Amino acid sequence: MNTQPEEFLLAGGTSITSLPKVSLHDHLDGGLRPVTIIELGDAIGLDLPADDALALGQWFAEQSNSGSLVEYLKTFDLTTAVMQTREGLVRVAREFVQDLGADGVVYGEIRWAPEQHLTRGLTLDEAVEAVQEGIEEGIDDVNQNGGGIRVGQLISAMRHTNRALEIAELAVRHRDRGAVGFDIAGPEAGFPPSNHRRAFDYLAEHYFPTTVHAGEADGLDSIRSAILDGRALRLGHGVRLAEDIVIERQDDENTYVSLGGLAQWVKDREIALETSPSSNLQTGAIAAWGDDILDHPFDLLYQLGFRVTVNTDNRLMSSTTLSRELALLADAFDYDLTDLEVFQLNAAASAFLPLEDREELADIITAGFEGS
Repeated sequence: MNTQPEEFLLAGGTSITSLPKVSLHDHLDGGLRPVTIIELGDAIGLDLPADDALALGQWFAEQSNSGSLVEYLKTFDLTTAVMQTREGLVRVAREFVQDLGADGVVYGEIRWAPEQHLTRGLTLDEAVEAVQEGIEEGIDDVNQNGGGIRVGQLISAMRHTNRALEIAELAVRHRDRGAVGFDIAGPEAGFPPSNHRRAFDYLAEHYFPTTVHAGEADGLDSIRSAILDGRALRLGHGVRLAEDIVIERQDDENTYVSLGGLAQWVKDREIALETSPSSNLQTGAIAAWGDDILDHPFDLLYQLGFRVTVNTDNRLMSSTTLSRELALLADAFDYDLTDLEVFQLNAAASAFLPLEDREELADIITAGFEGS
């Protein structure tokens, strides 16, 4: 059963929730409904910190406000625990898509790490097939209820394990059965993309696109490795790229900056930044600039012409939706409908879809914003 998200409005009254949106950075194990965790947890005797959905949701949000990516990641022990069976994966994926559709998302990429879902006997391929089954059920449900959504899987390898090549092969194996791209996730500091060069070489040889978590819990070296070793077409978060931007001087009207070589390369190549504002605050990704949404370098990157996109990262942990993230940025930086449309067109242009499909997606977005 679908849950209706809270509606968010722009200052002029336009509903952000009803606008067509694109979600590029959204983790399957970070988007469960609390009631689903309780029901699936009961079936396996899982000990939970709360036994009603509201309290459990609040627990996840509180635990995630640690300022540390490592501590933030510990909350996933509970969500992955109920995602170890075919039935659990199908349900979670189905509801995930339903919730995206209810929030006005017309194209979404769901990232998850199959290697974390094998403790109850599933194989890697069976896990991917179960998630795909749930995705397709969710798409059917959204479409039957008057919406329209397309969803692809981003197959993630855990950067602190040694299975990246195996997971890359898995992703390519399922490229015509739901998989649209590859990612590495998990603790960033100390586990550079270069550790998985063989996997990235394999993906490049098979023309399979990659996005890489970089510039969240580690800095410019991590981003550099994502591009050089990972051939990343997008950067997962990427906010610490702002460390390569030097503010020369400011006056009442303008800020004058210079870009380092890495930042200039990312800008000139239009490598998308998959920013997730609330999550970036929770994990301390923007600690160098402050601890408030106003301190987020998003606006600086946007004004300088980087291909910024807006995402949720983990809707459960951040107690958020894509509409809420857009509303937070609009309130903080006085963005209007035109700005929000740019963010969605940026995401559409960076989606792991064929060019013609990306152009069609852009048309859907433009039509939706013009009609708002």
